[in-house]
Amino acid sequence: MKRLIRMFCVGLLLLPAAARAAAIEEGRHYQELPFPQAVETGAKIEVREFFWYGCPHCYSLEPVLSRWLKKLSKNAQFVRTPGTAPRWMTHAQAFYAFESLGVTAKVHEVFFGAVHEKRRALDNENAIADFIAEQGLSAKDFRQVFNSFGVSLRVERAKKLNQDLNIASVPTFVVDGRYLTSPGAAGGDEQMLKVLDFLIAKSARERPRR
Repeated sequence: MKRLIRMFCVGLLLLPAAARAAAIEEGRHYQELPFPQAVETGAKIEVREFFWYGCPHCYSLEPVLSRWLKKLSKNAQFVRTPGTAPRWMTHAQAFYAFESLGVTAKVHEVFFGAVHEKRRALDNENAIADFIAEQGLSAKDFRQVFNSFGVSLRVERAKKLNQDLNIASVPTFVVDGRYLTSPGAAGGDEQMLKVLDFLIAKSARERPRR
């Protein structure tokens, strides 16, 4: 009898998690891509965010996403890719310039804040170079990298990836090159993070064993 009671209690404890997992539905909270894309993260599950610095939804998601990333599964790796709609291209170029200079951790959130909190029109090279100088960094180095072949190449690769995955809005997330979701599809920022956790686990189960 005691064993049956223990089993019943364990079942009750597990039920909420199972119910939450069952509530995540393909075609509603996420979709499987018809043509999976190769990932850049090797053995780890790739979680790729498509974003734009000018997007208010990307900005409001950022603190929630930052907290989630601190608890990201060890078998997953997060990657950012800028959206490449025509009016977003300057920010895409700036993002890869930040990465090339190794200053993304220093300026990423500050740049977001400058655009959305301070309402600064950081939409051209001169304005962004001035912003960089305000952060105690070299505007000259930024300009050189901003206009470099390496950054241009990475922007073109991002543009192709946006096109291949049919990214029409941001923020959008693609898990392991196979599953696409967004806050709008999932039902909000917090719910989307649950969907991402679900898709990371699903992708890990579905990967071929080596």
